[in-house]
Amino acid sequence: MIESIIQKVIIGIILVSVVLSVYRFIKGPTAADRVVALDTLTTVVTGVLVFLAFIFSRFIYVDISLIFAVLGFIGVLTIARYLEGGL
Repeated sequence: MIESIIQKVIIGIILVSVVLSVYRFIKGPTAADRVVALDTLTTVVTGVLVFLAFIFSRFIYVDISLIFAVLGFIGVLTIARYLEGGL
């Protein structure tokens, strides 16, 4: 019973963070704001994958989340470097 309530609270927090990140991604006045929102979304997706690994007891999701986090980090670095004009 308590685990179900905790899972619902976590899902609610995740949904709020996704909505706020998508809002910032769409509304962001500068490209840097959009990059930060995209980085936040990749972090949230990584957290969701870890949460799914916990719920379903399938720890392959943790490996997938680590790979996704590294690819997201490399993507954000590439975009930031492009925005600075260093590419």
